[in-house]
Amino acid sequence: MLNTARNLLNQYFGYADFRSGQAEIIENILHQKNTLGILPTGGGKSICFQIPALLFQGTTIVISPLISLMKDQVDALTASDIPATYINSSLTQTELQDRIYDIRQGSYKLVYVAPERFDSDYFMNLLNSIPIPLIAFDEAHCISQWGHDFRPSYRSIVASLKKLNQRPVIVALTATATENVADEIRYLLQIERDDCFKNGFARENLSFNVVKGANKRDYIVSYLQEHPKESGIIYTSSRKETDGLYNYLSVQGYSVAKYHAGLSEIERKQAQEQFVYDEKQIMIATNAFGMGIDKSNVRFVIHYNLPKNLEAYYQEAGRAGRDGDESECILLFSQQDIQLQKFLIEQSTFDPEVREQDYNKLNQMIMYCHTEECLQSYIIHYFDPNEEDMKCNKCSSCKDTREKVEITREAQMIFSCCKRMGERFGTTLIAQVLKGSSQKRIRELGFDQLSTYGLLRSQSEKEIVDTINYLLTEDYLQLTDGKYPVVQLTEKCIPVLKGEVSVWMKKSKTPVKEARNVEENEELFEILRGLRKQFAQEENVPPFVIFSDVTLKEMCRFYPADETSMLQIKGVGQSKFAKYGQAFIDEIKEFVSGNAVIVSEKPLQPDITQKVVKETNEKPSHVISYEMFIDGTSIEEISKARQLSKVTIQNHIIRSAEEGYEIKWNEIFDDVIEKRVLDVIIELDTDKLKPIWEALNGEIDYFVIQAVISKNKLTVK
Repeated sequence: MLNTARNLLNQYFGYADFRSGQAEIIENILHQKNTLGILPTGGGKSICFQIPALLFQGTTIVISPLISLMKDQVDALTASDIPATYINSSLTQTELQDRIYDIRQGSYKLVYVAPERFDSDYFMNLLNSIPIPLIAFDEAHCISQWGHDFRPSYRSIVASLKKLNQRPVIVALTATATENVADEIRYLLQIERDDCFKNGFARENLSFNVVKGANKRDYIVSYLQEHPKESGIIYTSSRKETDGLYNYLSVQGYSVAKYHAGLSEIERKQAQEQFVYDEKQIMIATNAFGMGIDKSNVRFVIHYNLPKNLEAYYQEAGRAGRDGDESECILLFSQQDIQLQKFLIEQSTFDPEVREQDYNKLNQMIMYCHTEECLQSYIIHYFDPNEEDMKCNKCSSCKDTREKVEITREAQMIFSCCKRMGERFGTTLIAQVLKGSSQKRIRELGFDQLSTYGLLRSQSEKEIVDTINYLLTEDYLQLTDGKYPVVQLTEKCIPVLKGEVSVWMKKSKTPVKEARNVEENEELFEILRGLRKQFAQEENVPPFVIFSDVTLKEMCRFYPADETSMLQIKGVGQSKFAKYGQAFIDEIKEFVSGNAVIVSEKPLQPDITQKVVKETNEKPSHVISYEMFIDGTSIEEISKARQLSKVTIQNHIIRSAEEGYEIKWNEIFDDVIEKRVLDVIIELDTDKLKPIWEALNGEIDYFVIQAVISKNKLTVK
């Protein structure tokens, strides 16, 4: 039978022989056995049911999740002189009736249908009126509740199959099935374990790369300049991001199309055809685009944002290089994307079990971004833990030239700190304790009294977090599932704590900072950066337009306390002082009044930059504002009483909330206002204050918008 199958393969598709895995699946189907085939994207899954359909008597039914996927496959079969059609909602009533008539007459070897059709008694009667040798579940992971793209309509087909008066062979095909997904597919479709064929998940022609901390738009422009005339897909996490990037690249003359659910069906169809037919070079799209797209010459897939799980990522990235030529898969990673994905999980389901599963999958995706293991090997192990380790020698991990340094002592400190904190907190708080942060919450929990407090104060908080993330990827630590995952120790850390095993990690050499006569105060610098960001968001301009970093750092060295001294700061002119000067002076005064400041160079204002001795019972200025506010004093009254600007008082309240002080949010906004603000944030996909304020027609002020964002801890790009 296989020789006949090979002849048909050559006759209709022009291939001399089957790809790896195809022959075994086809042979099993021809022996009338229900079959599960797991082949990588681009591995030729469709051939596995199309060849048997040609050999069997009767009409093969193919269950397909997308209209575009059906059309593409039917067009390809028709072009090869194989009689095929589809039934879906895109047909007119006349077209539908004509095709049903032809199906009853046995005119087609393959009929593609949407899963919802099986809910129709009329359709089931149609199936019972014709011989059906084979039913194929394409994208079979959709049938599993553990799959990344679970569709209840797929699952309901199982019950409908019992209404058939015949027992066709079942074949299920997918590229992305973890062990539990594969087990559930087999259980639901009554497929024996020996009838499951897995051809591995490796895509040897793809190179995987994670890029951290890059300016995403600049990176993409640079990449496109280096890869002219290459076809590629750029995936974004939202319609807003898609539109923004599309407009940005269009203006610069790039050949781009866009695709997302907010476009009309006609617009989506046109964009898809422009890309597939090489009329447009680059497709910018949400994950609504791509399932079943059979464009072979996609040379790169760039993920602009963190995907929600590895199944989705591998399926989307796998659309590169379907022709077997070398292609690139690049993920642009930023911490803000994690918060967005968590927010989307919270909004997507109220089922606690599903939510925990989604958080677990997100954690696996985050670990992928931090691993030093071969990236392709990491993905393969995710889908099949029994696969052997491999090195692709072309991913960003394999090509990482940084030297490994021993971090055993740091690891021991992190393990000890995590244990002393009761294994009840996340990476950020552990890093803050090791850094020696003076956050109010740390003091309230008594963590400033731990023996591990401040042990890594010489490192930045980001460096400590990076090390914790590395220890998580190496299984010395583990994260619990949930919106607020907790770091816990694993058994693997025990020999490290005992000094029996060393830990090594790739690190860049830390450049030695040049000594300076006067150093800016880093804590004040961060405060002034926050104030600058608020002005920038209100005016919808980049922060440097307000003041450059150089200007802020000079303020942090000389502490200007009035107009005369502020105007001596490089970068502060009369115009900018009139707009922003007093607000920055207020922040500087407030900082100086609550902290000990030592100036080692002649100050601009000797009276204000002398060393100020902080009394032990003196409260920080922002806490004073906070206490006045919760006592019922209005922001305007606090501003007048303390001779500080209204913006500064508002920042004090937000800062206090972020430090853990209790805020009665319902005294600032009610549920209706909160929902209005959140709806606009989701629609615009931004946390910039001015566009949100404008979308709300100026009816809700900046402070309330900022408070809503703070309460929901929502960070979006």
